[in-house]
Amino acid sequence: MKSSDIHWFKFAAPQNFYFLAGKMWPWFAGLATILTVVGLYISFFVAPVDAQQGQGYRIIFVHVPASQLSMFIYLVMAGWAGFGLAFNTRLSGMMATALAPTGALFAFLSLVTGALWGKPMWGAWWVWDARLTSELILLFLYLGFMALQASIDDPRRADKAGAVLALVGAVNVPIIYFSVKWWNTLHQGASVSMKGSSMASTMLTGMLIMVVAFWMYAIAIILLRVRSIILERERHTEWVQNTVRAEYAVE
Repeated sequence: MKSSDIHWFKFAAPQNFYFLAGKMWPWFAGLATILTVVGLYISFFVAPVDAQQGQGYRIIFVHVPASQLSMFIYLVMAGWAGFGLAFNTRLSGMMATALAPTGALFAFLSLVTGALWGKPMWGAWWVWDARLTSELILLFLYLGFMALQASIDDPRRADKAGAVLALVGAVNVPIIYFSVKWWNTLHQGASVSMKGSSMASTMLTGMLIMVVAFWMYAIAIILLRVRSIILERERHTEWVQNTVRAEYAVE
């Protein structure tokens, strides 16, 4: 069967996407587990000690992927929310809702690991650095998005209100990314770019594996969460009731 023969738009229906996500998330979870084990082993036992930062630099193998995912997930969340606002699609709002907690987790992890890294490097747990401050704002945007949705009883109205906040807050993402170029900050610039990398090959390998591992985890947990959201929002439909009965019958 060719990919052109598959009617992809049918997965825009929550019912169809629910079963697709059920087939996909275990594969991503398995890849995340394997890659995390391999990535952590390379990062902490194979990669050499940094000449300037010593052993403390190893926090970047968690800090960098978490920071990247915190920004990218917000853009994806805003994209889904905006799509739902424009076309009034049910699944779009559900996906945005599912993305928010994972994005908030990565933003929090980015800040915590950044503090652990900053203490030995800068002599302080926290400084009002442009990148750190804008990352903190990103965490607040995630929390605000979730709080706003939780405060509105009607899911469709909650999706629309959250979409407006998500779209407005998206302007913060390029500020985070370009902050080290726009302002004189303590935060170091990127070690990996399109022009190449200043990192040793084993460091870079460990970093890339951890980035992919974080991606796999994010996809797996978001697919799993959106399945729960679909069941909750569609609980009055016949297909959900039949699905729940079938799952309990199997158990």
